[in-house]
Amino acid sequence: METASTPTHCPYCALQCGMALSPLPTGGVEVSERADFPVNRGALCGKGRTAPEVLSPAVRLTSPLVRKGGTLVPASWEEALDRVATGLAAARTAHGPDAVGVFGGGGLTNEKAYALGKFARVVLGTSQIDYNGRFCMSSAAAAGTKAFGLDRGLPFPLEDIPRTGCVILVGSNLAETMPPALRYFAELRENGGTLIVVDPRRTKTAEQADLHLAPRPGTDLALALGLLHLVVAEGRTDEAYIAGRTAGWEEARAAAMAHWPEYVERITGVSVPQLRQAVRLFCEPEAAMVLTARGPEQQSKGTDTVGAWINLCLATGRAGRPLSGYGCLTGQGNGQGGREHGQKADQLPGYRKLTDPEARRHVAGVWGVDPDSLPGPGRSAYELLDALGTEVRALLLMGSNPVVSAPRAGHVEERLGSLDLLVVCDVVLSETAALADVVLPVTQWAEETGTTTNLEGRVLLRRQAVTPPAGVRSDLEVLHGLAARLGVEKGFPADPEEVFEELRRASAGGPADYAGISYRRLAEEQGVFWPCPAEEPASAGTPRLFLDRFATEDGRARFAPVTHRPLAEEPDDEYPLLLTTGRVVSQYQSGAQTRRVAELNAAAPGPFVELHPRLAARLGAADGDPLAVVSRRGRAVAPARITSTIRPDTVFMPFHWPGEGRANTLTNPALDPTSRMPEFKACAVRVETVKS
Repeated sequence: METASTPTHCPYCALQCGMALSPLPTGGVEVSERADFPVNRGALCGKGRTAPEVLSPAVRLTSPLVRKGGTLVPASWEEALDRVATGLAAARTAHGPDAVGVFGGGGLTNEKAYALGKFARVVLGTSQIDYNGRFCMSSAAAAGTKAFGLDRGLPFPLEDIPRTGCVILVGSNLAETMPPALRYFAELRENGGTLIVVDPRRTKTAEQADLHLAPRPGTDLALALGLLHLVVAEGRTDEAYIAGRTAGWEEARAAAMAHWPEYVERITGVSVPQLRQAVRLFCEPEAAMVLTARGPEQQSKGTDTVGAWINLCLATGRAGRPLSGYGCLTGQGNGQGGREHGQKADQLPGYRKLTDPEARRHVAGVWGVDPDSLPGPGRSAYELLDALGTEVRALLLMGSNPVVSAPRAGHVEERLGSLDLLVVCDVVLSETAALADVVLPVTQWAEETGTTTNLEGRVLLRRQAVTPPAGVRSDLEVLHGLAARLGVEKGFPADPEEVFEELRRASAGGPADYAGISYRRLAEEQGVFWPCPAEEPASAGTPRLFLDRFATEDGRARFAPVTHRPLAEEPDDEYPLLLTTGRVVSQYQSGAQTRRVAELNAAAPGPFVELHPRLAARLGAADGDPLAVVSRRGRAVAPARITSTIRPDTVFMPFHWPGEGRANTLTNPALDPTSRMPEFKACAVRVETVKS
């Protein structure tokens, strides 16, 4: 272990907060603040402070495991890799290359995501690769690409937020999901700006707002259209901007005008005076922003919903101008980079399209293969999981825990159990790893070097701070060993910097161009914003996009001609309520790592059902009573948490836990037709008391 402090970044959310790790005399490492890093300026949440606890050999995996006689038992690396290679080859030989699937994660470094996509397409020859980021930001990515020609979570740095005039924050509880970011919104208000929060619950974030709009879950699209209707009716559009920098306004305006305020009030439950107040607060300042998160995105109409919020920005001239614009608050640690470099079903490195002949030619040239040998687009994440055991017979899974995190999780668990071969690479024995035929213990954030790309599009260098336990290998070493066993001796180095140098060449000239970014620069600077095509010492890449033109062929942004439509599953007599899901501050995603930290478990020990006092009174339920939440897909049981901060027609469950309190047992896998995002955020349920 090094004796000096090592500057690095948190393993959790897309803020990628800067921190420093120092060895302790008694073993382990201590986290300290890095006040110099501009994103978090030293602030860390409890998850970041306690992240080193998962480094303990007592918590994490330290030996490969193989299933023998129904039980996972320790094995050598040679035995484990041989079994994986043999099983993958057998499935491919018997059923064709698409019988082998690959499932990645938004927490993998850029190097791992890149190598995993290359491994799937070059070594396995399969089109069946996707990742759990499909469940997080895909609707915003699709809408942003349609509107602007390019998707980068935030097209401006976080430091711009306190200097704008108004922010509409849609479906984000960042006070709990990324607490260090809340200071930007507090500073916004200190500077005289206003914050509007759109959320069915009065969350800790909504409590900070100047105006809280609490729409019925699944009605964000109608809400955005109603606001745009008022913008037009009140003469608040920026006609010169619309004429000079956009296209498609007439169709979008006509769609919005069909959503008059009283109609929108009936759909959303947001009053007409509140709608008018929101328009006034948003339009009166010179600059304003709309930021979305999972609330509007995790819907079967998520792409259209985000498109409607983008329309509001475009109609008022609030995109591609200083201190203004639309942005998505990316969730996972490398959710941005993870979707840029090839582990998504339809993507090649550099955010190139797999169906673009020139993109295929360029990337194939870097990889040294025939462009025609690259498979086409495959299934999206849920569709891939749904095909397991039938069309897809073997699965290599890295950095994901779909047994807890996937919609209709009971069905996904059954599909995983039906595979001929399930291989899981993970740090801990997650619920998914426990089902595997082979489990490969891999290095984690502090035990390896690699790059991530945060929610601003800022590429960062995570540095290795500790030596991994004996018996643990990196994901890159795993892919190197498997590629060699499957007949590809070259092209899969285990050194992350060597992989990144190839990534630079593969991304060069693409929408997400990393060609000018190097480990040297990242070590010397506080991150580099992509696109960065040239390695100029004075350049920090492109912190602010679209100031001169949008990334479309003609440089104009595109309005989305969208209209309100119902949820895929509306309440009825049998299932009269809506369930919405989300996170709590002390757990992260599927909880596979945070549930192994005592301090975090003490703060958030298990699932719960949040419900309004009126609903609780109808049920005869008291705080802490066990409640069953039932949907068409299953049943989950958790204690009641009664609060007036939620709508009476809605219940909320956090999704971090497995077992009987698993929220995703209930959720609906209905997919957005464009992004293929499942409708996590709203499904019809009933709530029942449970007799003890």
